[in-house]
Amino acid sequence: MRRLGDNVALFDMGAYEFDPNDDYPDYVFAVAQAVASGDADRGILLCGSGVGACVAANKVPGVRAAVCHDTYSAHQGVEHDDLNVLCLGARVIGVEVATELTVAFLMARFTGEERHVRRLEKVKSMEAAWSAGELKGPSVIEEIEDADDASGDDDDIATTELPEDGDEQKLEQ
Repeated sequence: MRRLGDNVALFDMGAYEFDPNDDYPDYVFAVAQAVASGDADRGILLCGSGVGACVAANKVPGVRAAVCHDTYSAHQGVEHDDLNVLCLGARVIGVEVATELTVAFLMARFTGEERHVRRLEKVKSMEAAWSAGELKGPSVIEEIEDADDASGDDDDIATTELPEDGDEQKLEQ
């Protein structure tokens, strides 16, 4: 991160020394709050796998965090999904890969293409509705469980298959 210091303004929000009793949500919240409030444009979080930090960061409205351990996801997440927090696993990747991912993430820009804006607005609407307590009525999971009960299926896993980018034309035809 220090190697990038000449090109971007960096704010180190801790931890400043190793303490085995530290809890990552405390540090994640500081970064997520800075991004959500606009005090920082982007955030980068490091934890063992990146997953815990990602889960915690996404609890803050306005944060769009993802674990990325490849450069394509690091830049594509910004370009298509307006990703604003990159989560990295210190036990998963090394320093050089982390540097490449950080550069890809920080140099990427949201494309603003109509389909990406439309999708981002839907995500923001979901977040706003959830935050406002407007999601009421039977949940999708309850509807799935009712259908499973009728079919005798006991699995409690909700899945969906999403089209790949570029498949929109196939779907529209």
